Order: sequence, then C-alpha cells, then structure tokens
Amino acid sequence: QVHLVESGGGLVQAGGSLRLSCAASGLTFSTYAMGWFRQAPGKEREFVAAISSSGGYTDYGDSVKGRFTISRDNAKNTVNLQMNSLKPEDTAVYYCAARRRYLTSRNVGGYDYWGPGTQVTVSS
Repeated sequence: QVHLVESGGGLVQAGGSLRLSCAASGLTFSTYAMGWFRQAPGKEREFVAAISSSGGYTDYGDSVKGRFTISRDNAKNTVNLQMNSLKPEDTAVYYCAARRRYLTSRNVGGYDYWGPGTQVTVSS
C-alpha cells in the first residue's frame, strides 16, 4: 500500500523560508515522478513543482519559479520543497503526489497517489 506523508509545514512571516518533505513508502520510488501541489481555501488545487523519477528534470509553476526548489533523494524515498521568499499568497495546504511515470505532469489528474497535506501559513 502506497503512503505519502508530508512534513515541515507551519507559520512563517513574509520573506521567510520553509522546507517541506514528503516521505514515500510502498512503491518503487525511483520509478515515480513526484509533484507538489497546493490548495488555498475556496480555490482549486494548483500545481507548484514537479521532478522526474531520476531527478534530472524539474518543472515549476509560474507563481513560485525562482523562489521554490524541488529535490529528491531516491535512496531515502523522499522529495523536498525548499520555499524561500515566502509571500502571504503562498498560504495553502501543500500536497505531495506520486506519478507512475518518468516524466512530470502539471495536472492533478496525472498523479496516482496523494499525501494528506501539510498547512503552510505566511503572515504579512
């Protein structure tokens, strides 16, 4: 059974940083592309970042490009999201997702498994 568990969320002031982690189990991690999405109250789930199964390709949503960095450690079955220069509009629940493909996707429907999410709140 596949499990994805996010950690590292919390409350931070605007301009600060947070590092989210996602621990995966029950899957051959190195064969899955991984993604991060977020959902703010009353809004649709939004693509944030993704990384190919090997880690050789990354993709970012326009709103986070240059501020967020996605990385993965296939030996530890983890994927991380380093978030810098945080803004109040980054406030959302952040979800980790796994896609049974080498290549990434920006679509919610392109992912096979999801974590329960972790809350990130950025105060102004």
